[in-house]
Amino acid sequence: MSFTTVKRLGKRIVGHPEETVPIISSTHWRHSLKGNPTNAVQTYLISLFPIIQWLPRYNFGWLSGDLIAGITVGMVVIPQGMSYAQLAGLTPEYGLYSSFVGVLFYCFFATSKDVSIGPVAVMSILVGQVIVHVQDNHPGVWTGPEIASGLAVITGFITLGMGLLRIGWLVEFIPAPAVSGFMTGSAFTIATTQIPGLLGITGFSTRDAAYLVIINTLKGLSGAKLDAAWGISGLVGLYLIRYGCEWGTKRWPHRARIFFFASVLRTAFVMIVLTLATWLFCRNKQNPQTGRYPIRILLTVPSGFKHIQRPILTTSLLSALADKIPVATIILLLEHIAIAKSFGRLNGYKINPAQELIAIGVTNTVGSVFGAYPATGSFSRSALKSKCGVRTPAAGVVTAIVVIVALYGLTDAFYWIPTAGLAAVIIHAVADLMASPDQVYAYWRISPLEFLIWAAAVLITIFSSIENGIYASVVASLLLLLVRLAHPRENFLGKVIVSQGDGQDAQTRDVYIPLKKNGVLNPHVNIVPPVSGVIIYRMEESFLYPNCSLVNSALVDEIKSKYQRGQDMTHIKPSERPWNDYGKRRSGVEDQALNLQKPIIHAIVLDFASVSHIDTTSVQALIDARREIEKWADHPVEFHFAPILSPWIHRALVAGGFGVGNSHSTLPRDLAAVVPYRDGVSFEEEDNKVERGSDDLEASDIKKAPSPASDSGDLEPIVPLNTPFFHIDLASAVKAAESGVKRTEEKK
Repeated sequence: MSFTTVKRLGKRIVGHPEETVPIISSTHWRHSLKGNPTNAVQTYLISLFPIIQWLPRYNFGWLSGDLIAGITVGMVVIPQGMSYAQLAGLTPEYGLYSSFVGVLFYCFFATSKDVSIGPVAVMSILVGQVIVHVQDNHPGVWTGPEIASGLAVITGFITLGMGLLRIGWLVEFIPAPAVSGFMTGSAFTIATTQIPGLLGITGFSTRDAAYLVIINTLKGLSGAKLDAAWGISGLVGLYLIRYGCEWGTKRWPHRARIFFFASVLRTAFVMIVLTLATWLFCRNKQNPQTGRYPIRILLTVPSGFKHIQRPILTTSLLSALADKIPVATIILLLEHIAIAKSFGRLNGYKINPAQELIAIGVTNTVGSVFGAYPATGSFSRSALKSKCGVRTPAAGVVTAIVVIVALYGLTDAFYWIPTAGLAAVIIHAVADLMASPDQVYAYWRISPLEFLIWAAAVLITIFSSIENGIYASVVASLLLLLVRLAHPRENFLGKVIVSQGDGQDAQTRDVYIPLKKNGVLNPHVNIVPPVSGVIIYRMEESFLYPNCSLVNSALVDEIKSKYQRGQDMTHIKPSERPWNDYGKRRSGVEDQALNLQKPIIHAIVLDFASVSHIDTTSVQALIDARREIEKWADHPVEFHFAPILSPWIHRALVAGGFGVGNSHSTLPRDLAAVVPYRDGVSFEEEDNKVERGSDDLEASDIKKAPSPASDSGDLEPIVPLNTPFFHIDLASAVKAAESGVKRTEEKK
């Protein structure tokens, strides 16, 4: 089927059939892509550095908020960074490297003022698992820091590439319950792996599945050491300060600011107290033979950047990491984008997911040179920045200064930090990542299927691994999306007359709703089916290849079950019937009598209000449905569509032979006042005079339906005259179909 291009879109008086409204062609599409390439490239390059937009407007009013937030986060990220580094199987300084690079470089590329990039619990435990995995398969080839920095540069390149290509929208395919599910399972797993360290229990691997760690911990309780005094007291102290500050805020609201900062600095305060207690207790108790102390402490933490070097990135290391790269990349994307979007909604600004991927990519790629391991957005530190009143991403620079001061000036004090205290810090931090009961119940209320995905992600993470939990939640979410696309809601519609107002001022309109009761609409409302011979069908999804067979089956089955068969099959021999046409063994006279009692199908109205896309397979399914229906009815059946507002849906349906032809409708077409196109500039002039009648098939003519005579003045048909089966709304489509039925019956 070919398409018509015309001379003008602008003024035309109804009654001149020589000109019609244009149907979109590939020429129009090519012209719509025109633009200034130089400006596009310039805009793209500027968008890569959002700091250019806000830094020139920086002022002292913003500085105070950024200083407070930056210093506060810096005092929290130092103990957290060292704790998470141990969780990753690395020495504490690597956590400080990741903290410094993350907060410093993020501010140049950030579209979120609240997010704090650095080491996080879930990524840290995954890095630890990756190191063990690679070293078990390739013993003695690479050290833990080399594997961690290699993973950072690989995942950094991947996320950077995704950001530069502006495909950050891919993360939108993973819903919030899936993210919450693996985060909750991961937080529970991390907490269980830290309990042995909290109590000083050793003798088994803490990298097993969470349930095995719990079992082994219970078996080893009798072997708890003196470390438990520091670990348990630290954990209790953290929660006492937290809940005490919350109580104090409610008791003395006018001192809420003081209680807030006392609460957010509780980690630093507890670690200082535990470190002093460790020094007082252990300073003269080192075993001269083994060099050990009564409790486990960090010992020497190198000052400064001692591990700056080019990251090792060889094909052999890439091969060894290959099966772990996808899950590491997914964690970087999901956790960061989820946090950035959450705080953007909370504080009234919008992030750019693609730009955030660039920020993650640059941070991890550059960080690998400093010896950092993969880092992403931290929920707890981002929440802390937000509550401290951060004004711009420049707060990250302040945090970086705090970290580098600690890295060069406080490493001697880090020597006495108890590892049990760091385990308490991790448990306290990850507890906030678990979904609350109210949140879980909300998932159940909103979408039971998504609740099941959440529960599956949690259980698989706990009883298998974090990696399997992530894959399970992602795959289940995509499968649910495909199922919903392949099986959308679809209904046959009837009409109700809705009235607004009372008495003579009442206004009425026709509304089309499902004929079947659905538990939402009032069951006592009388829904009037369309005129006999007309059916109205609505599908609440784009019409694409996964669901097109559903539409085909629904229409054909409805016609065959409720409408008259055009051909009398009474005298057709069984040998002449199709193999799949099951006829009853009796004479068939009764069947024909029942068939004649059914109405004759004349028209099908398709409500395309929810259809935003259509493809070749779905158009072919409509063609097949029309062919089968007309074969059953033994006469042509009209297919009306409303509303058709997308030029590509219009183009596709016309290509399939729909919309054009002679309609039996007797109703006049919908008209609207003429609005000149761009102050009189014609469509042809705007598109460099697209020629009608060229060799392009898309520019050839369709047989035009005659324009109805009109005395309406400067009026134009809203829908092209050469597509009489396309309508501007469902009401006009139904009226046209029903009027066509009456006209057909009058001819009989």
